[in-house]
Amino acid sequence: MKIVVHNDSARRWCAALEDAFPHAAVVTSDAPAEARQNADYLAVWKPPEWLLAEQTRLKGIVNLGAGVDALLATPGLPDNVPVVKLRDAGMASPMADYVLYGVLHFYRSFDAYVRLQSDARWAPRPVPDKADWPVGVLGLGAIGAHVAQTLSRAGFPVMGWSRTAKDIDGVDCHHGDAGLDAVLGRARTLVTLLPDTDDTRGLMDAGRLAQLPEGATLINPGRGALINEAALLEALGDDATPGHLRGALLDVFATEPLPADNPLWQHPRVTVTPHTSAPTPLSGAIDQVIDYLRAFEAGEPVSTVTPAAGY
Repeated sequence: MKIVVHNDSARRWCAALEDAFPHAAVVTSDAPAEARQNADYLAVWKPPEWLLAEQTRLKGIVNLGAGVDALLATPGLPDNVPVVKLRDAGMASPMADYVLYGVLHFYRSFDAYVRLQSDARWAPRPVPDKADWPVGVLGLGAIGAHVAQTLSRAGFPVMGWSRTAKDIDGVDCHHGDAGLDAVLGRARTLVTLLPDTDDTRGLMDAGRLAQLPEGATLINPGRGALINEAALLEALGDDATPGHLRGALLDVFATEPLPADNPLWQHPRVTVTPHTSAPTPLSGAIDQVIDYLRAFEAGEPVSTVTPAAGY
Protein backbone atom coordinates (compact mmCIF):
# COMPACT_ATOMS: atom_id res chain seq x y z
CA MET A 1 0.00 0.00 0.00
CA LYS A 2 1.30 3.45 -0.93
CA ILE A 3 0.05 6.62 0.77
CA VAL A 4 1.00 10.14 -0.32
CA VAL A 5 0.52 12.97 2.17
CA HIS A 6 0.17 16.63 1.23
CA ASN A 7 -0.37 19.35 3.86
CA ASP A 8 1.66 21.76 5.97
CA SER A 9 2.46 19.07 8.55
CA ALA A 10 3.07 16.27 6.07
CA ARG A 11 6.14 14.82 7.81
CA ARG A 12 4.30 14.50 11.12
CA TRP A 13 1.41 12.81 9.34
CA CYS A 14 3.80 10.44 7.56
CA ALA A 15 5.38 9.39 10.84
CA ALA A 16 1.98 8.64 12.38
CA LEU A 17 0.81 6.69 9.33
CA GLU A 18 4.05 4.70 9.21
CA ASP A 19 3.45 3.64 12.81
CA ALA A 20 -0.09 2.53 11.96
CA PHE A 21 0.85 0.83 8.67
CA PRO A 22 4.43 -0.43 9.07
CA HIS A 23 4.36 -2.32 5.76
CA ALA A 24 3.08 0.62 3.72
CA ALA A 25 5.11 3.10 1.72
CA VAL A 26 4.23 6.54 3.12
CA VAL A 27 5.72 9.58 1.39
CA THR A 28 5.15 13.31 1.19
CA SER A 29 4.18 15.09 -2.01
CA ASP A 30 7.69 16.55 -2.30
CA ALA A 31 9.24 13.07 -2.65
CA PRO A 32 10.74 12.18 -6.03
CA ALA A 33 8.14 11.55 -8.73
CA GLU A 34 8.78 7.81 -8.90
CA ALA A 35 8.15 7.53 -5.14
CA ARG A 36 4.84 9.38 -5.08
CA GLN A 37 3.26 8.21 -8.34
CA ASN A 38 0.72 5.39 -8.52
CA ALA A 39 -0.38 5.79 -4.92
CA ASP A 40 -3.23 3.78 -3.46
CA TYR A 41 -4.37 6.65 -1.25
CA LEU A 42 -3.91 10.39 -0.98
CA ALA A 43 -4.17 12.09 2.41
CA VAL A 44 -4.28 15.74 1.43
CA TRP A 45 -5.26 19.33 2.17
CA LYS A 46 -5.62 21.61 -0.87
CA PRO A 47 -3.59 19.34 -3.16
CA PRO A 48 -1.97 20.71 -6.33
CA GLU A 49 -3.44 19.68 -9.66
CA TRP A 50 -0.25 17.87 -10.70
CA LEU A 51 -0.43 15.53 -7.70
CA LEU A 52 -3.84 14.29 -8.80
CA ALA A 53 -2.81 14.09 -12.46
CA GLU A 54 0.05 11.68 -11.82
CA GLN A 55 -2.07 9.11 -9.99
CA THR A 56 -3.46 6.14 -11.94
CA ARG A 57 -4.72 3.63 -9.38
CA LEU A 58 -6.21 5.52 -6.46
CA LYS A 59 -8.54 3.63 -4.15
CA GLY A 60 -9.49 6.64 -2.05
CA ILE A 61 -8.72 10.25 -1.14
CA VAL A 62 -8.76 11.46 2.45
CA ASN A 63 -9.34 15.20 2.86
CA LEU A 64 -7.37 16.35 5.91
CA GLY A 65 -9.99 18.81 7.06
CA ALA A 66 -13.74 19.19 7.39
CA GLY A 67 -14.16 21.53 4.42
CA VAL A 68 -13.89 19.91 0.99
CA ASP A 69 -14.57 22.93 -1.23
CA ALA A 70 -10.90 23.40 -2.19
CA LEU A 71 -10.47 19.70 -3.00
CA LEU A 72 -13.66 19.49 -5.04
CA ALA A 73 -12.58 22.56 -7.01
CA THR A 74 -9.19 21.07 -7.92
CA PRO A 75 -8.99 20.38 -11.68
CA GLY A 76 -8.47 16.73 -12.47
CA LEU A 77 -10.12 15.36 -9.34
CA PRO A 78 -11.17 11.86 -10.45
CA ASP A 79 -14.92 11.30 -10.28
CA ASN A 80 -14.60 7.55 -9.76
CA VAL A 81 -12.51 7.66 -6.58
CA PRO A 82 -14.28 7.89 -3.20
CA VAL A 83 -13.48 10.96 -1.12
CA VAL A 84 -13.76 11.06 2.66
CA LYS A 85 -13.23 13.98 5.01
CA LEU A 86 -12.53 14.60 8.67
CA ARG A 87 -15.75 14.71 10.65
CA ASP A 88 -15.17 16.56 13.92
CA ALA A 89 -11.87 14.70 14.67
CA GLY A 90 -11.38 16.83 17.76
CA MET A 91 -12.27 20.14 16.09
CA ALA A 92 -15.75 20.49 17.65
CA SER A 93 -14.54 21.39 21.14
CA PRO A 94 -12.19 24.27 20.16
CA MET A 95 -14.82 25.50 17.70
CA ALA A 96 -17.40 25.57 20.49
CA ASP A 97 -14.94 27.49 22.68
CA TYR A 98 -14.42 30.07 19.93
CA VAL A 99 -18.11 30.56 19.29
CA LEU A 100 -19.01 30.72 22.98
CA TYR A 101 -16.32 33.36 23.45
CA GLY A 102 -17.77 35.31 20.53
CA VAL A 103 -21.32 35.17 21.86
CA LEU A 104 -20.18 36.29 25.31
CA HIS A 105 -18.07 39.05 23.73
CA PHE A 106 -21.20 40.69 22.37
CA TYR A 107 -23.64 39.59 25.08
CA ARG A 108 -21.48 41.14 27.83
CA SER A 109 -20.71 44.27 25.74
CA PHE A 110 -16.96 43.66 25.55
CA ASP A 111 -16.99 45.10 22.04
CA ALA A 112 -18.35 48.36 23.48
CA TYR A 113 -15.87 48.35 26.37
CA VAL A 114 -12.91 48.16 23.96
CA ARG A 115 -14.06 51.38 22.32
CA LEU A 116 -14.88 53.01 25.67
CA GLN A 117 -11.42 52.19 27.02
CA SER A 118 -9.76 53.92 24.06
CA ASP A 119 -11.66 57.08 25.10
CA ALA A 120 -11.02 56.56 28.85
CA ARG A 121 -14.76 56.46 29.43
CA TRP A 122 -16.28 54.65 32.44
CA ALA A 123 -19.74 53.59 31.26
CA PRO A 124 -21.07 50.27 32.60
CA ARG A 125 -23.58 48.49 30.35
CA PRO A 126 -26.53 46.45 31.64
CA VAL A 127 -26.28 42.67 31.31
CA PRO A 128 -29.39 41.30 29.57
CA ASP A 129 -31.08 38.08 30.54
CA LYS A 130 -29.67 35.19 28.51
CA ALA A 131 -33.23 34.21 27.69
CA ASP A 132 -33.45 37.46 25.72
CA TRP A 133 -30.36 36.67 23.65
CA PRO A 134 -31.34 33.99 21.10
CA VAL A 135 -28.45 32.60 19.06
CA GLY A 136 -28.86 31.19 15.57
CA VAL A 137 -26.50 28.48 14.29
CA LEU A 138 -26.53 27.85 10.54
CA GLY A 139 -25.17 24.37 9.85
CA LEU A 140 -25.89 21.39 12.10
CA GLY A 141 -23.30 18.84 11.07
CA ALA A 142 -21.09 17.16 13.66
CA ILE A 143 -19.35 20.41 14.58
CA GLY A 144 -22.38 22.69 14.27
CA ALA A 145 -24.51 20.42 16.46
CA HIS A 146 -21.82 20.38 19.14
CA VAL A 147 -21.54 24.18 19.01
CA ALA A 148 -25.31 24.59 19.24
CA GLN A 149 -25.58 22.29 22.25
CA THR A 150 -22.65 24.01 23.97
CA LEU A 151 -24.43 27.36 23.65
CA SER A 152 -27.64 25.81 24.90
CA ARG A 153 -25.90 24.40 27.96
CA ALA A 154 -24.46 27.87 28.59
CA GLY A 155 -28.02 29.13 28.98
CA PHE A 156 -28.74 30.74 25.62
CA PRO A 157 -31.86 29.90 23.59
CA VAL A 158 -30.44 28.30 20.44
CA MET A 159 -32.06 28.01 17.03
CA GLY A 160 -30.35 25.76 14.50
CA TRP A 161 -30.80 25.63 10.75
CA SER A 162 -29.82 22.96 8.26
CA ARG A 163 -30.71 22.00 4.71
CA THR A 164 -32.67 18.96 5.90
CA ALA A 165 -34.59 18.41 9.11
CA LYS A 166 -32.60 17.65 12.28
CA ASP A 167 -33.57 16.79 15.84
CA ILE A 168 -30.97 17.91 18.39
CA ASP A 169 -31.55 17.98 22.13
CA GLY A 170 -31.68 21.52 23.48
CA VAL A 171 -31.80 23.12 20.04
CA ASP A 172 -34.84 24.56 18.25
CA CYS A 173 -34.16 23.07 14.82
CA HIS A 174 -35.36 24.59 11.54
CA HIS A 175 -34.82 23.74 7.88
CA GLY A 176 -35.78 24.99 4.45
CA ASP A 177 -36.35 28.57 3.31
CA ALA A 178 -39.06 29.27 5.86
CA GLY A 179 -36.86 27.90 8.61
CA LEU A 180 -33.97 30.13 7.59
CA ASP A 181 -36.23 33.18 7.67
CA ALA A 182 -37.40 32.22 11.16
CA VAL A 183 -33.84 31.91 12.49
CA LEU A 184 -32.63 35.14 10.88
CA GLY A 185 -35.59 37.08 12.19
CA ARG A 186 -34.81 36.31 15.84
CA ALA A 187 -31.05 35.79 16.20
CA ARG A 188 -29.27 38.46 18.24
CA THR A 189 -26.08 36.60 17.37
CA LEU A 190 -25.85 34.54 14.18
CA VAL A 191 -23.18 31.84 13.81
CA THR A 192 -22.41 30.54 10.31
CA LEU A 193 -21.00 27.01 10.16
CA LEU A 194 -22.25 25.86 6.77
CA PRO A 195 -20.05 24.21 4.13
CA ASP A 196 -19.05 26.11 1.01
CA THR A 197 -21.39 24.86 -1.72
CA ASP A 198 -23.20 26.35 -4.70
CA ASP A 199 -26.25 26.76 -2.48
CA THR A 200 -24.47 28.43 0.46
CA ARG A 201 -21.97 30.64 -1.38
CA GLY A 202 -22.94 34.26 -0.71
CA LEU A 203 -25.91 33.10 1.39
CA MET A 204 -25.56 36.03 3.76
CA ASP A 205 -26.12 38.79 1.26
CA ALA A 206 -27.61 42.25 1.84
CA GLY A 207 -31.15 40.91 1.92
CA ARG A 208 -30.50 38.22 4.51
CA LEU A 209 -28.29 40.44 6.66
CA ALA A 210 -31.20 42.91 6.72
CA GLN A 211 -33.46 40.16 8.09
CA LEU A 212 -31.44 40.06 11.30
CA PRO A 213 -32.79 42.17 14.17
CA GLU A 214 -31.47 45.71 14.56
CA GLY A 215 -28.19 45.56 16.48
CA ALA A 216 -27.60 41.86 15.78
CA THR A 217 -24.08 40.42 15.68
CA LEU A 218 -22.39 37.91 13.40
CA ILE A 219 -19.79 35.20 14.03
CA ASN A 220 -18.30 33.38 11.04
CA PRO A 221 -15.87 30.54 11.75
CA GLY A 222 -17.29 28.41 8.91
CA ARG A 223 -16.40 29.42 5.35
CA GLY A 224 -15.45 32.83 4.02
CA ALA A 225 -17.59 32.47 0.93
CA LEU A 226 -20.79 32.30 3.01
CA ILE A 227 -20.83 36.06 3.53
CA ASN A 228 -20.89 38.85 0.98
CA GLU A 229 -18.15 41.09 2.42
CA ALA A 230 -19.37 44.26 0.71
CA ALA A 231 -22.88 43.71 2.04
CA LEU A 232 -21.51 43.03 5.52
CA LEU A 233 -19.50 46.26 5.51
CA GLU A 234 -22.58 48.16 4.42
CA ALA A 235 -24.67 46.54 7.16
CA LEU A 236 -22.07 47.39 9.83
CA GLY A 237 -21.68 51.05 8.92
CA ASP A 238 -19.04 52.73 11.08
CA ASP A 239 -18.76 54.60 14.37
CA ALA A 240 -19.87 57.86 12.77
CA THR A 241 -22.85 56.25 11.04
CA PRO A 242 -23.69 52.89 12.67
CA GLY A 243 -25.41 50.41 10.41
CA HIS A 244 -28.03 47.75 10.96
CA LEU A 245 -25.55 45.31 12.55
CA ARG A 246 -23.64 45.96 15.76
CA GLY A 247 -20.50 43.93 15.07
CA ALA A 248 -18.85 40.82 13.68
CA LEU A 249 -16.24 38.26 14.71
CA LEU A 250 -14.71 36.77 11.55
CA ASP A 251 -12.27 33.88 11.32
CA VAL A 252 -12.56 32.91 7.64
CA PHE A 253 -12.50 34.96 4.46
CA ALA A 254 -13.03 34.64 0.73
CA THR A 255 -9.29 35.32 0.23
CA GLU A 256 -6.79 34.02 2.77
CA PRO A 257 -4.57 35.36 4.14
CA LEU A 258 -6.83 38.38 4.34
CA PRO A 259 -5.14 41.08 2.20
CA ALA A 260 -3.62 43.94 4.19
CA ASP A 261 -5.72 46.49 2.32
CA ASN A 262 -9.02 44.76 3.09
CA PRO A 263 -11.21 47.22 5.04
CA LEU A 264 -12.25 44.51 7.50
CA TRP A 265 -8.84 44.82 9.20
CA GLN A 266 -9.45 48.41 10.25
CA HIS A 267 -13.19 48.34 10.79
CA PRO A 268 -14.05 49.46 14.35
CA ARG A 269 -16.86 46.92 14.68
CA VAL A 270 -15.03 43.88 13.33
CA THR A 271 -12.68 41.46 15.09
CA VAL A 272 -10.47 39.46 12.72
CA THR A 273 -8.81 36.17 13.66
CA PRO A 274 -6.55 34.28 11.20
CA HIS A 275 -8.51 31.04 10.56
CA THR A 276 -7.70 29.67 14.01
CA SER A 277 -11.14 28.85 15.41
CA ALA A 278 -10.67 25.07 15.23
CA PRO A 279 -7.17 23.81 14.43
CA THR A 280 -7.09 20.16 13.43
CA PRO A 281 -5.50 18.19 16.32
CA LEU A 282 -3.21 15.51 14.91
CA SER A 283 -4.13 12.89 17.53
CA GLY A 284 -7.87 12.89 16.84
CA ALA A 285 -7.49 13.36 13.11
CA ILE A 286 -4.93 10.60 12.60
CA ASP A 287 -7.16 8.06 14.36
CA GLN A 288 -9.96 8.92 11.96
CA VAL A 289 -7.68 8.72 8.90
CA ILE A 290 -6.34 5.34 10.03
CA ASP A 291 -9.89 4.05 10.44
CA TYR A 292 -10.75 5.28 6.93
CA LEU A 293 -7.74 3.58 5.36
CA ARG A 294 -8.37 0.31 7.19
CA ALA A 295 -12.00 0.36 6.07
CA PHE A 296 -10.98 1.02 2.45
CA GLU A 297 -8.51 -1.87 2.54
CA ALA A 298 -11.07 -4.22 4.11
CA GLY A 299 -13.78 -3.23 1.63
CA GLU A 300 -15.97 -1.92 4.42
CA PRO A 301 -18.47 0.92 3.86
CA VAL A 302 -17.37 4.44 4.74
CA SER A 303 -19.26 7.73 4.77
CA THR A 304 -18.05 9.50 1.63
CA VAL A 305 -18.36 13.05 0.36
CA THR A 306 -21.14 13.73 -2.15
CA PRO A 307 -19.50 16.06 -4.70
CA ALA A 308 -22.82 17.34 -6.05
CA ALA A 309 -23.85 18.45 -2.56
CA GLY A 310 -20.41 19.84 -1.75
CA TYR A 311 -19.95 17.97 1.53
